[in-house]
Amino acid sequence: MNLFVFCVFCPFLRVSCSNPLSHWTLLPNVLVLEVDGTWGDHQLSCLAEDSLHRDNQTRDIVWRKNGEEEAHGNSYQVRLVESLGGGNYTCHSKDWSVLNHTEVLIMQHQTNRRRILEKPEQEDYLKCSAQNYSGEFHCSWTWHTSRVGKVAFIKARHVSDDNSTLCSVDASTQQWMCSSAHGNFTCSVDKSGNSISCQDKQHCPFAEESQQIHVTVYVKTSQFLLESYSKLFFLSEIVKPDKVRIWKVNTTVVEWSYPSSWNTPYSYFPLTFQTFQVRGKCRECENPCKGSKRSKTVTVHSRDICLFRVKHRVKAVCVRAKDALCDSQWSEWSHVRLRRSRKSNKNRHLQNSVRKKENVLEL
Repeated sequence: MNLFVFCVFCPFLRVSCSNPLSHWTLLPNVLVLEVDGTWGDHQLSCLAEDSLHRDNQTRDIVWRKNGEEEAHGNSYQVRLVESLGGGNYTCHSKDWSVLNHTEVLIMQHQTNRRRILEKPEQEDYLKCSAQNYSGEFHCSWTWHTSRVGKVAFIKARHVSDDNSTLCSVDASTQQWMCSSAHGNFTCSVDKSGNSISCQDKQHCPFAEESQQIHVTVYVKTSQFLLESYSKLFFLSEIVKPDKVRIWKVNTTVVEWSYPSSWNTPYSYFPLTFQTFQVRGKCRECENPCKGSKRSKTVTVHSRDICLFRVKHRVKAVCVRAKDALCDSQWSEWSHVRLRRSRKSNKNRHLQNSVRKKENVLEL
């Protein structure tokens, strides 16, 4: 009779426990349950069996979920209904001291429906960029309008190190560290809460990239829902120089140079520039590079400081740059305003005669 009951009961256990599909530890005392939307349960234990010295000790253990008393005993069954069941679970002794605690996060299995981040049109959930080839990069995202979350975990590694990367977090500084054979990444969440900054300390700017970087950001909500978002890239694909430094030499000559954050020597890390001149009235424009009457855009290849002579009646000059050796992003436009007085117009012929001795290019 006992054998019959056992045989009937086991198949029932297999069916009822099919959800969660899997479970794993994200961080110490942080448990992830991967669910498929069906009903199920998962057992939590307060104390290890060998630490229960008396038979009645389990009766004194009290379980709380999000601060509310739920059950008694050494074990607790987390009820899973669709994507519900997550929370802060604590077990207490008779005097209410905390014996153990577990944060349970719910992750939906293989769903195309994302709830926490918004996906811009024709873009990925994560938008990553790098100012240069030093190994530092930044990734940002947009929270859903009705479901703002926070970062729960960050994992950065090279593709070949996906299965051998070890990540940890310094709770005091909220800095994430991921180490592997080919990389040593550190990441931190920016003050805005919707972006991260990472640095591969083993990256060599002069070496050709052979492996993509793989970044995964785990985000959670106040309802204990967890989602992960990933992006693969080479630094050369996401590099975006800072704004070009540009200034006025005099009323008819402007000068620009490489961004101070760009890698040196410039001969090894050359930039390509685009520039145009703005004509017409734009005195009240905050950015004359947008929506203004412009001249034809000129592309310039230079590995040094550039001097350019502008045409008469030009109000401003705009310039931007990109890596000359790969198809990457352009920097934001930089500009300098030009204001000519009557006195400067009278002295234009004198200035032109002096500039003939300089290495000045015509725009």
